[in-house]
Order: sequence, then C-alpha cells, then structure tokens
Amino acid sequence: MNLADRQVERDRMANEQLVAREIRDAQVLDVLRRVPRHCFVPPQISGRAYEDNALPVECGQTISQPYIVARMTELLAIRPTHRLLEIGTGTGYQTAVLAELAREVWSVEWHLSLLTSASERLARLGYRNVRIRCGDGSLGWPEHAPFDGVIVTAGAPQVPPALLEQLAPDGRLVIPVGGVDSQELLVVHNSREGFRTVPSLGCRFVKLRGAAGWAEFR
Repeated sequence: MNLADRQVERDRMANEQLVAREIRDAQVLDVLRRVPRHCFVPPQISGRAYEDNALPVECGQTISQPYIVARMTELLAIRPTHRLLEIGTGTGYQTAVLAELAREVWSVEWHLSLLTSASERLARLGYRNVRIRCGDGSLGWPEHAPFDGVIVTAGAPQVPPALLEQLAPDGRLVIPVGGVDSQELLVVHNSREGFRTVPSLGCRFVKLRGAAGWAEFR
C-alpha cells in the first residue's frame, strides 16, 4: 500500500480544516497529514474520506470528523513515552493517530466485527504498539492501568468512575459528556489538587455503551 496516495487531499484537509480552526500542535498536524484516512472508511465511500464531517461505518457507528480527531488528540498533550487508553476503537483511525505519537495504545471496542477489521487494518499498516480487545470500554482496561491519557470516542451521560481511577498522576481524560443529541468535550486533568475539569467545545458522538454508558446498552 502506497501511503503517499492522496497526499494532496490530506494536506488540504490539514490546512483548511485543522490549521484554519487553530489546531496548533505541529506533531498532531504532521500525523494527520501522514495517516491515510481513506484506508479507515468503507470502500464505497472512500472518495469522501477527507471531507469535513463524520462518516458512517459498520455497526451504526461513525468515524469522527478530522477536526474532532485532531482536537481531541491535541487536548491529550501526548508525549512519546505515554501509554494511552482509547475507548471506542471504531475503524482504527483515531487509534492510528495515537499510535504515531505515543509509546503504547490500549484500545477497547464494544463491537467484535469492528474490532476484527480494525485490528487487521492496523496490522497491515504496520502499527505494532497497539493492543485491542472487545469489551465494555466504560470500565476501561484495569489490568494495564494506569494510563497517561484516556480518550473516549463515544458520548457519555457522565464521566465513568473507572476511567478516572485508571488515570495516572498528571494524566488527562478527554471525553464527550452530555445528552443524547449533543455533548460537551471535557478535559479532566489528574492534578496534585485532584481532578480538574475544563470544558472544550460542543460536539455530537454516538452513545457510549456499557455499565457506565447509556442505560439501554448496559
């Protein structure tokens, strides 16, 4: 697979959708210019991969808008030594972005079919620092905690307590919290004074499933 394919589209996406909306982290911008988003969307809509919106994928889920991927990644303030937990592997696009920046990525996906295809896709693209499992992401992955950063790619009715418990000192949790139709992206920092929450922007995600997710999915 030639990762140079559609480079012009990725550069345009980065300039018009990310830089223009004040994504400033140079490493995040470089990664979004590099990761082939078109490899992570269904083949029948591959031509829309670099559009400025979320796109539908299997199991009634979505691949997030490039700007949201970039903003959430930037808010995590990732360092090369970091171990990250991702809740909601989806097609693996956000996973790949994280894997380019961090030492390890541990990702939990509810849907087995999504997990299977994402795992194969990430392996094919050469990502060796990713571990994925099928399960209840609202409970995290306690066996491998603590994590320097936790990112949740589904809207939650509240911040799951287990994810806070698995956050390392000085770690950050980035999560959309709110109602069914709209949420607010929150950054929770595990500081010396305790958990400090800062709102970032309005957003809309699919519902978080699991014990600490929406009641109809428990």
